[in-house]
Parts: sequence; C-alpha cells; structure tokens
Amino acid sequence: MQITTDGDSQTVITTFEMTPGTCTDVLEALQDAYDKVIRHQPGFLGAALHVNDAQTRIAAYSRWRARADFQAMLRTPEMRERNRAIAQMCARFEPVMYDVATLVRPA
Repeated sequence: MQITTDGDSQTVITTFEMTPGTCTDVLEALQDAYDKVIRHQPGFLGAALHVNDAQTRIAAYSRWRARADFQAMLRTPEMRERNRAIAQMCARFEPVMYDVATLVRPA
C-alpha cells in the first residue's frame, strides 16, 4: 500500500474504543472481516490495524480507490451485519474519510 497525495484515492481511519477484555475479540472480528470480505471489494487498496498498549483502542487505516468504493463496501449486507456485531463489542467506533494533505519522508 502506497500513500500518495495524488487526490485520486480515499483514506479512511476508523477508531474503535473498547475495554481491554474485549480488544482481542474486536481485533479478531476485524481481521476476519478484512480477510473474508473487505479485501475482496472493488477499489480496496490495503489496510493496517493498530492496537494501543492499553488494549482500549484499535485504529484501522485503509486506502480505497474512491470514496464510493468504501461506501459501497459498507452497504453490503455482509458488512452491515458484521458492523452491528462489532459495534456491540465497542463503546463506540467511528470511520472518518481523509484526503492526504502532506507526506513527510525521511531525510
């Protein structure tokens, strides 16, 4: 997955908040969703899942060819069902779409 400022792709950062006791369950549900559904969707370019040290937050960073591709994935019956199940394990989760404004590379 390559990060660019070309403006032709969509970045989505989704944060999930949960208790340390449910972090593993949420992470496994997310990994399963990416493996079985999301990575097969048109326009999916790649993703990374990040867990904080306290195991109270997961951040999912994904790249899509276009905003419409991400939105179409969310509307599939499979992802609606999976997102409802994930939401029940979390205090909250929020996907936010971003445009890459600046890249910083090592010197």
